[in-house]
Amino acid sequence: MRRLLVSLMIAVPALALAQELERVTFDDAIRRAVAMHPTVQQAAAGVLRANAILQQVRARSLPTVDATFTTNVIHPVTSFEGTSIVPRTQTITAGGLTVPLFAPVRWAERAQAADQVNVSQRAQDDARRAVALAAGQAYLTVIAQRRVLELNERARDTARAHYDYANQRFQGGLGSRLNALRAQQEVSADEARVEAARFALRRAQEALGVLIASDLAVDAAADPVFDLPPASISDAELVGGRADLQLIAARQSAAERVVADSWRDYLPVAAAQVAPQFTAPAGLFADSHSWRTSFLFSVPIFDGGQRRGVARERQTFVDVVRAERENAERQAVSEIRTAREGVAATERAVVFARQSAEQANEVLRITDIAFREGLTTNIEVIDAQRRARDAETTAAIADDAIRQARLELLVSAGRFP
Repeated sequence: MRRLLVSLMIAVPALALAQELERVTFDDAIRRAVAMHPTVQQAAAGVLRANAILQQVRARSLPTVDATFTTNVIHPVTSFEGTSIVPRTQTITAGGLTVPLFAPVRWAERAQAADQVNVSQRAQDDARRAVALAAGQAYLTVIAQRRVLELNERARDTARAHYDYANQRFQGGLGSRLNALRAQQEVSADEARVEAARFALRRAQEALGVLIASDLAVDAAADPVFDLPPASISDAELVGGRADLQLIAARQSAAERVVADSWRDYLPVAAAQVAPQFTAPAGLFADSHSWRTSFLFSVPIFDGGQRRGVARERQTFVDVVRAERENAERQAVSEIRTAREGVAATERAVVFARQSAEQANEVLRITDIAFREGLTTNIEVIDAQRRARDAETTAAIADDAIRQARLELLVSAGRFP
């Protein structure tokens, strides 16, 4: 019974680890993240809200019609020569038509609300960019962690083969127990690294699943291929395509329009009202129907300096956004230059890292042969195994660095997503 329980304890985690995960391509992961991530959905709701506000602002500059219905019951009823001056029960139906004739502030608010719709759309694009970048980095992390796991598993298998050989020699009376213990210790250390790498891979897969709005962990299907912008395109040309800079430019344009419309606060406002009224039944001294027309003309004369203060506040906001845009554009150009150099540097580094891994594996092979021939101890073999594992891990990190550098260049150049 005890053996059965132990077998179940070992088998259940193994089955969980062996469970097949959904595998997605890089393009599919980005598409799903951009379409389904809550951050993008919130930005889309912001666009709808801006359109709703625009509709409300537009309505304030259009004619309005309203109607009221009033029923009056009075007691006692006053009569004159047998006729009620005001009937006991009387219904009054009144209507109203208001037409803005001259409303410069409301007209300006309508254009300003339209600018805010554009700002919210640019904010949605920037949210897509941020989510796509996070999903892309998570996807590349899955690839890198899977590569690290494979390297650690291979190093463990190599160490286990060396231990089996050393232990076989010890059991046959040709080797020492010290050599077998050294080899066994290396196997145990590699097993611990495998478990840590397996958990790191799982954590990266879970992060990718969250970003693409999946209920389960998601695995990366294959290495992505990035189409980098040619060197012939200048950095200044690439900057214009970035969603974050377009957002700042939209905010600046909207703020400048508000400042440009400040003079409208000093203009008068004119409106016309037509109000018909129907009374049933009519009283002795009241007509059954009547109407009234009014023309309203309002001129702001003195406000204690409020409009000047509002205008200065608006101009201050423009200055802040303009400075923010200048700094963002300068930073964007710097990011493009850095990303170009990063791609070139990582491409050179990955060549040397791969050469180092090949050389370390050759050293391991030669050292293992020498040990089997009795020309050296297993200390040199274990050291060679560690160096080979470290070199291959460095090469895997370099491969991930070049993928990350290429993605960074696409993002900084406004070519992603």
